[in-house]
Amino acid sequence: MGDFARIYIAGAGGMLGEAVVQACREVAEVQASDLVPREPWLEQVDVADREAFGRAVESFEPDLLINLAAFTDLEFCEENPEAAHASNAQGAQNGGLLANRLGVPYVYISTAGIFGGEKDVYSDEDTPNPLTVYAKTKLLGEEFVQQNVERHIVLRPGWMMGGGPDLDKKFINKVYRQITDGAREIFAVTDRLGSPTYTHDFAQGLLRVAGADVTGTFNQTCHGHGSRYDVACALVEELGLAGEVEVLPVTSDHFAETYFAQRPASEQLDNARLRELGLDVMRHWREALTEYAEVFRQDLARRTR
Repeated sequence: MGDFARIYIAGAGGMLGEAVVQACREVAEVQASDLVPREPWLEQVDVADREAFGRAVESFEPDLLINLAAFTDLEFCEENPEAAHASNAQGAQNGGLLANRLGVPYVYISTAGIFGGEKDVYSDEDTPNPLTVYAKTKLLGEEFVQQNVERHIVLRPGWMMGGGPDLDKKFINKVYRQITDGAREIFAVTDRLGSPTYTHDFAQGLLRVAGADVTGTFNQTCHGHGSRYDVACALVEELGLAGEVEVLPVTSDHFAETYFAQRPASEQLDNARLRELGLDVMRHWREALTEYAEVFRQDLARRTR
């Protein structure tokens, strides 16, 4: 397994960035940036700005370049396709060309959303069919990296969970905020399936794959699958609120006005390629959720003192 001394991480200000920075700092010196830095240690860099991105990375002289930068809100991307393309596609291209110039491995984060939902579970080799602006721009980034970056690693996560009450912008925290706002009924859909992916597991997997001196595209999600309803029920159970908060099953039509971007019926991934290489470190999502839910249990305890 390869060792890295200096790692540059772009787009490090979010929920995944928190986990990746933490993991990388345990093994190397880290320089990190974000479009809108939330902490003083984050440099302000727009990956869509080729020159600025290049100056920031080249001055640090990393031996590994990780690009986490992306607009991931599906509705935002539908309404702002140019911004989505700049970050998700152009940013991917800029980072890849930069990695080529430096002769270092390049890790690009794609998404399970590039698939169209026609199948139940997707392998690494299945043909993408993106339905949204977000998915289409991420696929453009993925394809450029695959075709043009010599030492590339493309990782496809599933439904992200991580970052806790402050950073988690995804489903887990949306459910949690409803609970802390006093909701005793939570509506969750049964007709959208996916593979929950814990950010800290993903970060450890990223380092393992990057250090294995391999090139390619890999699904990397937690094991097991489920619906949004399954995940919501599991979270309520983990918080010890099964007798107080009821999760009610609905179809995606229930949220059609709020979440108008077309989501695939299934984004469930199988980590077959990583498994074959002995590089799959991901746990079952239910086990990972038990660990992750501790930060919400602690937050609930503070609120009730």
